[in-house]
Amino acid sequence: MPIIYPGTFDPLTNGHCSLIRRGLEIFGNIVVAVANDTPKNPLFTIEERVKMAEEVFADQPGIHVEPFSGLLVDYVERKGSKVILRGLRAVSDFEYELQMALMNRKLKRHIQTVFLMTDYQWLFTSSTIIKSAAQLGGEVRGLVPDPVYRAVRQKYGYPYPINR
Repeated sequence: MPIIYPGTFDPLTNGHCSLIRRGLEIFGNIVVAVANDTPKNPLFTIEERVKMAEEVFADQPGIHVEPFSGLLVDYVERKGSKVILRGLRAVSDFEYELQMALMNRKLKRHIQTVFLMTDYQWLFTSSTIIKSAAQLGGEVRGLVPDPVYRAVRQKYGYPYPINR
């Protein structure tokens, strides 16, 4: 039974990747579920986000990437899973994640949410912060995987590779 790690992944960060790999070590099989329905205004299309994640995890058996639409708990059920993986960076994440986990429990009582703390080096990173820095020409190499770095640079009209 796979564990489901959902997210917008706009873009996929090294913090996400760390959590995915750690989740894989624990659970042995993980689905990176790229959300199509989001209140956010994504920089990348669903197809671009899926393609980047597939490229990043191409050589990693046990990690499968696919898009999903609709309620997460319905998707989890369709995948034959009972477990959602979520990451926590700080106390500020906890309140939102707890609310989501409780709502998911209300909707589908048999589906559990498991939380993993992020590795300390990724505490300050988020897709939003990375996009904000990159949009203004900030160097985000090392915060996102190389295929994502190239895509972000290209999306904002900056050359790749950057020479600074």
